[in-house]
Amino acid sequence: MRKAIRNGILINEDQAVLPVTLRSVQYAYSCYEALKLKNGEFVHLEEHLRRLDESLRGIGIKKSFTDSEIRLWLGMLKDADGLFNETFRILVVGEDPNLVFITHQETRIYPQSYYDEGVGCTTYQGERFLPNYKTSNLLLSYLALEDAERKGCFEALFVNRHGYITEGTRSNFYALRGDVVYTAPDDDVLLGVTRIGVAECAVRLGLKIVYEPIYVKDMYSYDSLFISSTSMKAIPVREVDGRPVPRKAQDVIKELSLLVGEWE
Repeated sequence: MRKAIRNGILINEDQAVLPVTLRSVQYAYSCYEALKLKNGEFVHLEEHLRRLDESLRGIGIKKSFTDSEIRLWLGMLKDADGLFNETFRILVVGEDPNLVFITHQETRIYPQSYYDEGVGCTTYQGERFLPNYKTSNLLLSYLALEDAERKGCFEALFVNRHGYITEGTRSNFYALRGDVVYTAPDDDVLLGVTRIGVAECAVRLGLKIVYEPIYVKDMYSYDSLFISSTSMKAIPVREVDGRPVPRKAQDVIKELSLLVGEWE
């Protein structure tokens, strides 16, 4: 059986459970972070630990563990299950002391057709609560993704009260026009590690990054649209709400996706 970590103790994965009577569990008062193990090394581990710290501080959870302990626990779990390429998930529940769980699963690999042909997305009216922090308050994302999958689509894109797309349920959202990549302002989205990587890789390709709203009504004025996440790299969008979107910059997105894959 696969192993997991609970507060520094190696356990069987089926023991990685939460007491349902805890208020922190009932109110989803917790944060999480996902990171990749690639060729036996944790990718951008320090950035992920910093991201976790920001989320915990943002909702007032005081850490009862150190970053050194997290590094140690990740290594324990990696060695216990003999892992080489995998995705790890750190969950911190806001008890005093914290409940800290680390689990793992196979890194998801998407079909090449997603990168060659693009994916379908839907739009979903809604705004994540405290969008800058990676909390376990994921009901909106769950409902939006369920809606997308019922319609045969890969991802749902959140549209806020002002009529512009902020992000996907599990991805960041971008629009490309000429040599400029547009994405939502930082205040409106999760400031994930891969978002930093996409910006760095875009600059390496000679592109500019502009942080400004992408309105639904203007989607068809861009050359191409794409989404990104830790597991996706950069995937082009083929259609939104059943309507094909422009795909003039597919070659640029492919180059960007390759760079992001190397960066990760």
